[in-house]
Amino acid sequence: MISWYHSWIAAIRIARRDAWRAKGRSLLVLAMIALPIVGVSAADLTVRSAELSTAQELERRLGAADAEIGASSMNAPIYQNPKGDRYAPVGGYDTYVPGDKADQVDPLKALPAGAEVVKDSVGQAKIRTTHGLLNTDLREVDTADPLVKGRITLDRGRLPRAAGEIIATTAFLEQSGFFVGSTVSPRGTDLSYRIVGAYELPSALAAVEVIAQPETLLTPVDKALRAADVPGVRADTKYLVKVGGDGFTWNMVKEANTKGLLVISRAAGLNPPADSDVPLYAQESKDLYGMDGENAAEMAALATVVGLAMLEICLLAGPAFAVGARRSRRQLGLVGANGGDRRHIRAIVLSGGLVIGAAAAVTGTVLGIGLTVALRPLLEEYLGLRWGGFEIRPLELLAIALLAVVTGLLAAIAPAITASRQTVLASLTGRRGVRRANRVLPVIGLVAVVAGAAIALYGAVSDMGSLVVAGGSALAELGVVALTPVLVGLFGRIGRWLPLSPRLALRDSVRNRGRTAPAVAAVLAAVAGTVAVATYQNSQDLQNRHEYVAELPSRHGLIAVTDNSAHKEVPAVREALSKEFSLSVRADVERVVVGRAGCDSYSSEAGCGRTELVQPKEQRCPLYDPANRTTEFTDEQRKELRKDWRCQFASHYTANTVVVADEKLLTALAVTDPGTVAALKSGKPVSFSKQNVKDGKATLRLITDTDAADAARSKGEEEPGEDKVLAVHQAPEGVKGWGVELVLPPAAAKAAGLTTVPFGSYFALDGLPTSEQRQALDGLFDTMGVDAEFKIEEGYQGDNSIVMLALAIFAGLVTIGAAGIATGLAQADAEADLKTLAAVGAAPRVRRTLSGFQCGVVALMGVVLGSAAGILPAVGLRLTDARVMQKRLEDGYSMVMGSKSQEVYVPIAVPWETLGLLLVAVPLGAGLLAALVTRSSGALARRAAG
Repeated sequence: MISWYHSWIAAIRIARRDAWRAKGRSLLVLAMIALPIVGVSAADLTVRSAELSTAQELERRLGAADAEIGASSMNAPIYQNPKGDRYAPVGGYDTYVPGDKADQVDPLKALPAGAEVVKDSVGQAKIRTTHGLLNTDLREVDTADPLVKGRITLDRGRLPRAAGEIIATTAFLEQSGFFVGSTVSPRGTDLSYRIVGAYELPSALAAVEVIAQPETLLTPVDKALRAADVPGVRADTKYLVKVGGDGFTWNMVKEANTKGLLVISRAAGLNPPADSDVPLYAQESKDLYGMDGENAAEMAALATVVGLAMLEICLLAGPAFAVGARRSRRQLGLVGANGGDRRHIRAIVLSGGLVIGAAAAVTGTVLGIGLTVALRPLLEEYLGLRWGGFEIRPLELLAIALLAVVTGLLAAIAPAITASRQTVLASLTGRRGVRRANRVLPVIGLVAVVAGAAIALYGAVSDMGSLVVAGGSALAELGVVALTPVLVGLFGRIGRWLPLSPRLALRDSVRNRGRTAPAVAAVLAAVAGTVAVATYQNSQDLQNRHEYVAELPSRHGLIAVTDNSAHKEVPAVREALSKEFSLSVRADVERVVVGRAGCDSYSSEAGCGRTELVQPKEQRCPLYDPANRTTEFTDEQRKELRKDWRCQFASHYTANTVVVADEKLLTALAVTDPGTVAALKSGKPVSFSKQNVKDGKATLRLITDTDAADAARSKGEEEPGEDKVLAVHQAPEGVKGWGVELVLPPAAAKAAGLTTVPFGSYFALDGLPTSEQRQALDGLFDTMGVDAEFKIEEGYQGDNSIVMLALAIFAGLVTIGAAGIATGLAQADAEADLKTLAAVGAAPRVRRTLSGFQCGVVALMGVVLGSAAGILPAVGLRLTDARVMQKRLEDGYSMVMGSKSQEVYVPIAVPWETLGLLLVAVPLGAGLLAALVTRSSGALARRAAG
């Protein structure tokens, strides 16, 4: 035992001395191993530090209060989980009937006597800024109250004390161009507020929000907007509560749930009740929306990435240890000559991996900690939250550090075995000897390739998913790695037809397979991953291009004022459009309103209604008819119904399905059907959806009571409202309305007694606008203070070319780096051969060309093998996608609306341009780079002493 201990101590001392003497090679290997450790340790520290405890989360949500209580969206009794982030109506959604908003329980009446309460109300409005308008959350809460302490962090300035004073988040100040001391004004009002302080929400650093004293912001802004016939500010009110004693207990939470109230309780969060005491879990599974499967997939993917990173490091570091052992073969021979056996030789080489691995572990961990500390402010801004602290978990960092040690040892195993097999005479004389090729490894590699391919393809066609595909692909890739020495030998057979320098380079690579094969395998691993991602991305891009549904005709567009309170500014918007863009046609459109002019089709403001096109019952799609919401359809029935003409819908974008316009609109929509054009020109409404038309008539329903309409719809009943029956012209099948279902001529809208307001314009362009023209138009909108939505159909705009270029560049850099390392090691290992060439009269440029071809040969072999290996995982993943999409379609999910909704199109497209770039440019670039950095002359060696 003592002898074993002392022999390892001696081996470590020898390895440490050798590493110090060969600083360049040692630093290279250390950097390769330490770099992933830096990233992994920094990621671990970031995740752990950013992961808030339950107590920290509750403090940032509740401040010093015991609970937050407010009305749920159900207006009915509910069940909730202890955290309060999930709830459902009592009895489930199948029997759920929404209650009347007027019957909502006042949360204050559900609180015990003597409870301390702070009102917290939030709404949203647009605020005028130095750039235009900014959507901002308006909050009213008494920030000086002790219960609010911990919810916000005051950065500078002071808290608001009186009406007309607000504090703003730093994100609001950055985006608005304001500062502490500025005066701001909500749009649509003449009210003004002075910013007296800046703050941040620790868990929402990007929040755009302002806070004022209670009753000084939301109420005045709401009244001012309504007085100007503009939708007011809808406030969501909750209450911070402190009850003392044991806090807001779980029994108190359940009692509040019976009144339709949702509670975030500190006591229930810190000490959650047993699952059996949570009625929600008895009604529906606790893991109904769980992420366990996704977390398992993420962990598997992470393990795969770490494993491949270790493999590549071992493949690159292995040759370095092999060269180190070869350069120290005389020293190792002396160990054998003085009584050392093979295990001592192996211990010395393995100690080299241990020493460098340990140094890499310490260096990587220290750099990871330092990097995380230095980048903490940037990481917090990127993540959007302040960390609860800087948490270091020693065991996790130790495990990460051990990963570096294990990697170093794994990289040194093969060189250690090779060095131990050298005879003492061969080591002392410098002869390398001749070893027969390993016949077992290629067989194992071939079996792994076949088995891996079979597993990957099985995972693609079964329910086992992408993890099995990834595992099978990794196994196949390892098999190719095991076959690499044999494949390198096969490459060597083409050397007989090559000129001198490439022939020498290829022969050297084949003779030194222990150095060449790992380098080729490292390039193979990098290229295989890149080709797999590139093939998958290219196939996905082709699928997206096939499934792309244009929202408008090519080079046609729509400009719409989305802020319905700004309908009076629509004419100015239209003129700005015509001024900046070259238009071939502009069709001005209006929309139908029910109630105030500031209402739209989806508004739920008081005094606002909406319009809906009513489909005859027999023409409604059974799958989406509210009356059939409890009907169970079989898979076969759903499949057949999706082919029914009643279930065919267009997925074109539109802000309104019913518009008021003249015949110019048809030109702007590229509608050329003579009958349709003639009908609209004659003053007859035109329908583009045959589901809405029966016996030449369409029904437009004006709904004034939206709450009653929503309640009726939820019950599968007809919505109450006033029907306008219009004689219409149905456009022929194949004529697209591009999202517009009904066009009313102005005269027909007036005759039907409909109220309309300006909405926007459809237009056709003579040519696509430049970036400068778009910026100029946006500047005009900012000047006018208008929030306008702007859309131009430019066709499918995939970023596939950029992604492919980025992947090719990444693969090129990795490949050149790996090939460069292999070339440097080859030069160090073959220095004697180069000196021999000089001695026999070889030209100086032979050294440079030989170096370039050595690097190019390694790169070429790795790229060719990696390109072939990378196709398998891409094919497997695409087959998995096809199976999943087919299953989803059979379950009733329509992937693409419109005419393509019934087909599953999952192509497999190899990115030939990327492969060509890898196969030609990368080896050529690697060879040229190696040739340029290699000296063309070297000193002749002195004759070795006999």
